[in-house]
Order: sequence, then structure tokens, then C-alpha cells
Amino acid sequence: MSDSNSKVHSAFEALSFILGSIPLSVSSCETPESLLLHHPEITKQISNHLKLPNSGAGENELCRWLYNTFQSSDPTLQLVVLKFLPIIGGVYLSRASLRKSLAGFEAILLAIYAYETTSRRGQAITVNVPDLSHPSIYHEVAVMNSTTELNLAILSQTLEPHGTIRSTKRARIVGVCFELYYSKIALIPLRSKIDFCELCVIWAGQDGDMYEDEDGRKHNGEDIHDGSKQNASTSEGGVGKITKGKKGEDKKDGRIPLPWEVLQPVLRILSHCLMGPTKSKELKDAASAASRSLYARALHEVNPQAILTTGSLLRLGKMAIDSNVEPDPTEIRDLRNPVITL
Repeated sequence: MSDSNSKVHSAFEALSFILGSIPLSVSSCETPESLLLHHPEITKQISNHLKLPNSGAGENELCRWLYNTFQSSDPTLQLVVLKFLPIIGGVYLSRASLRKSLAGFEAILLAIYAYETTSRRGQAITVNVPDLSHPSIYHEVAVMNSTTELNLAILSQTLEPHGTIRSTKRARIVGVCFELYYSKIALIPLRSKIDFCELCVIWAGQDGDMYEDEDGRKHNGEDIHDGSKQNASTSEGGVGKITKGKKGEDKKDGRIPLPWEVLQPVLRILSHCLMGPTKSKELKDAASAASRSLYARALHEVNPQAILTTGSLLRLGKMAIDSNVEPDPTEIRDLRNPVITL
């Protein structure tokens, strides 16, 4: 038995002891690491355990298993831990202000943060933004001076090692963990991404259903960038309270702070869910709902940076959906009048 298989089987045995039972079809399978990553029953049991009131404590056995599993350095087992990161990060941030022991969650987050810090050697992630003062990007090559450095946009700041999570560094550490989740998102199971989108709605704490038919400019004849309508609708039922349809419950229970360190990687993940290669309608619908809720949150807080990014994500998402719609053969398209229905 190889070292990798030995780690996987050891992880199975430890998890079976914690959960009480593992489906026989998984235990006897030749590739248990794959089913550990995708099996719905195991995923459900672990998710339920992570949401328990006493989860996240230092002595929590499941947190210890997740920590040891990630530290195993086995890529598949690390993906198993990463797929539960949305629940871990969301529950942790929602309970951080309660001043209760969350050492188990913090150990997992610090392990993921340390892994990303080592992988990046503490370096920042940057992207070169074309200089619009030139006719094309090819003209920039001929202009080699110090001003070219100004065209570097920083997607993620440099990383410093942390042995504990202080309140001032909490958002940064969780955000970096989400950045690693995004970098592995092509390998993350579909169910985890759907759960992430659904959790975003809860984290936002705002109802975004009024922007369901949003085209990025107007809704019902009114400019959506005027936050008065949103503020009025939430003031009647309380901030973060859903006031229509079956979603009438108060969403403030799971509302979390969303500073830019957390919001930026969240939006990058949602952009993949909206415009990535996945053809799942359920995922795209969940990502659209999450984008609307985050946009409503940004309007409510009058956060210009968040309004710009979430609003842009809404428009891009709608463009992606429209581009996938099969053309109607009864429609005549014209440049002056784009769609004429016969």
C-alpha cells in the first residue's frame, strides 16, 4: 500500500469513529478518496456536525480530523477539507463576536492560511492592467519607464505568517483561505459551490429578489443605483428581513461582516459559478441569487466599492445567461432595433 493510500485509509478510519458510521459502499471502494470527496451522505454528516452549536471548539474531534487531514499534504484529502471551507468560514465569522471558544475552527483556518502563505512565498498576487493612454497594448512595450509600475493592480496583498487569529487579522486570514478555495475551484465538488452561493445569501443578510430581472441599469423604471427603494423596503420589516414569498424569515441570524478582504475573494468565486464552464442551472441560479443579495447589502451600507463590483457582477452574469439562450427562429434581428418578434 502506497503512502497516499495509507493516509486515505487512516483518514477513513478516524472519520468513521467520529461520525459513528460510514456507508459500506465507500469503505470497501478501491478509490475511497474520490468518494470521500463526492459522497453525499458523508458530506451531509460532516456539514451537520460543523453546524452544531458546540462545533468549532478546541476539543472538537471533527475539527481535529479536518486539521490533521489538511496537514497530511495529500492533494485529494486537502480538497476534502477545502470543500467544507464555506461552512467553516461562515460559521466562524458569525460566532466570532460571541466570545466563545472557536479554537478548532481557527486551527483549520490557520493551517490553510499557512499553506497558502508557503505556496506563494508570502508574495502578493498582481495583474498588469493595460494603460488606456496608449492606442493598444503593443504600444506599451515600446514605452519602458517607471510609470509602467503604476499599471499593476494588486489582487491579494503580501502574506505574513500568523500563529493566532487576532480580531484585526480575522477577515484577512479568512479571505486568504477563500483565495485558496478559488484557486482550486475547478476541482471543488459542485455541491460545495452551491452551498457557498446559498451561504452568501445568508451572509449578506439582505433580500435581493427585487433585482431578479435586473439588466444592470433599471428595474421597474427606476435607477437601481438609487438606494432609497432598497432602504425603504428593508426599513419596514427590519434590516436583513425578507418580506415576500416563502423567504419570509429573518436573515440577520447568519449575517456577517463583509470587509473587502472577504468580499473580494467571495465575488471571484461567484464569478466562476456564474460564468465558468459548469453547465449546472442550479449553480448559476444560486450564484445569481447570491450576487443580488450582496448587491442589496452594498446598497444598504452605501459602500461604493462593493456597489460597483457587485453591480458589475450582476451585469456580467446576465450577459452570460443571455449568451447561452438559444435564438428564437421567429425573431428578426436588426442593428437599429435589436429584436423584432414576429
